[in-house]
Amino acid sequence: MTYSYSMDDTVQVAKQAACDIEAWLWGKPETINVTNVEHDPDYQRRDVDLVWTTRTGDILIEVKGDQWNKTRNFFFETHSNLEKGNPGCFMYTEAQFIFYYFVNTCQLYQLPMPKTREWFLITMRRFQERSTITPVGNSYYTTVGRLVPVTTVMLEVPGVKMEQL
Repeated sequence: MTYSYSMDDTVQVAKQAACDIEAWLWGKPETINVTNVEHDPDYQRRDVDLVWTTRTGDILIEVKGDQWNKTRNFFFETHSNLEKGNPGCFMYTEAQFIFYYFVNTCQLYQLPMPKTREWFLITMRRFQERSTITPVGNSYYTTVGRLVPVTTVMLEVPGVKMEQL
């Protein structure tokens, strides 16, 4: 099954997720600084959105905003642009954590990387593959990933945390 999303929808969800997570991080007592690096080419290449500076050092975070919590699944992206052969961020991010945020329910899941990716690569064939089509001008691109139940990740990947923001 393939779904279609507009680029505007995707950008709005991503902006909301980053904004909410940044505000939450600033409220934590261990926070020294939070830097949004989404537009920094070096961090884009590494697929990192935020640098969270704490007393113990910098923590690199990839933010994934999702508006579809009704299914109780994560969407782990395996191809960000199938037509160009680009791998999905989940497959190569250098972030220490993916902060997967459901914007409609304000639920934040902190997924430790690369531990979550290693688990996923071993188990991914058991999860349904889905794709989305995003129109861009006169063209489009296809994003492919797997629907992974939140409860399965919580039970099978050590160190995953959930916060209600």
